[in-house]
Amino acid sequence: MVTGGCGYIGSHTIIELVQSGRYEVISVDSNVRSTPETMDRVAQITGVRVPNYQLDICDKTSFFKIFEEHTDIVGIIHFAAYKAVGESVEQPLMYYRNNLGALANVLESCQKFHVPALIFSSSCSVYGDVHHLPVSEETPMGVAACPYAHTKQIGEEMIRNMLVPNPDMNALILRYFNPVGAHVSGLNGELSPDKPNNLVPIIMRVASGKQPSMTVFGTDYETRDGSCIRDYLHVSDIADAHVKALDYLLEHRNADQCEVFNLGSGNGITVLEMLRAAEEVTGHKLNYELGARRPGDIPAIFGDSSRANNLLHWHCRYGVDMMMESAWKWEQHLNSENLNFESYD
Repeated sequence: MVTGGCGYIGSHTIIELVQSGRYEVISVDSNVRSTPETMDRVAQITGVRVPNYQLDICDKTSFFKIFEEHTDIVGIIHFAAYKAVGESVEQPLMYYRNNLGALANVLESCQKFHVPALIFSSSCSVYGDVHHLPVSEETPMGVAACPYAHTKQIGEEMIRNMLVPNPDMNALILRYFNPVGAHVSGLNGELSPDKPNNLVPIIMRVASGKQPSMTVFGTDYETRDGSCIRDYLHVSDIADAHVKALDYLLEHRNADQCEVFNLGSGNGITVLEMLRAAEEVTGHKLNYELGARRPGDIPAIFGDSSRANNLLHWHCRYGVDMMMESAWKWEQHLNSENLNFESYD
């Protein structure tokens, strides 16, 4: 089961799961912040029609009915959560209610229906504003910079506490950095009914002329060009890590009941460097403004993924050029199909 399977990372993970040839997959997604047509794109890429149960995981009664229909679920990869930093600052209760309520039901379902493996989609934001880079799994959690990050911190602790009285359950917590790009085919990428708030989709909208300009939030950070530093990874690399994480648990290679892995490239890239990379790939000069810092943002973070490299046998396959090339290919596909964020309203 993949929760949030119609979302950006969820759909790419489903593609990797299906193409591994080892798993049959079902998706659960309310489509509040995704579109059901995502499964058409997954089928076009994989040749497999993955069913999606369109319901809210916070509705426990409806959610649990899925397990009565599918009695052979061996693992849950849990993505379903709100994830916009700025929105979480503006509407914190909505984030606590949705993100933690959904996780509580997922954990209860693992217990009630004897699902042995849980992969939790966490975030590098749990580390807060760190002063020693790159961060490792041993880096202590800092003060969460926003309610979204706080829900991930609480979520990790919920999982650990739930495992204590459930010795047959095992969990992996994947703390990943900034997924970008699209499937290399250009047929699946980031799409939401809401206005995009992630960097690369905004860049592509500006490059294609859908959006007149964009803002770089903060140019006075103590970084090499003043803009924020982030650890960008290709979304298909992140998806591949989830498949390897599920293999790891189901093959009983884990030494502990709950283990944590960072997923990062180990290299930080500034926002302005990302803009320049996009200009080279798209051939378009980007119209952007330099703005003030955004609430909830931290100056810099990137990660050490050597533990995932060694134990999960996971490595990044794609660099910044492919991140931008695939994102641009996806943007052109959206334009050719006359698809946009507003068309799903």
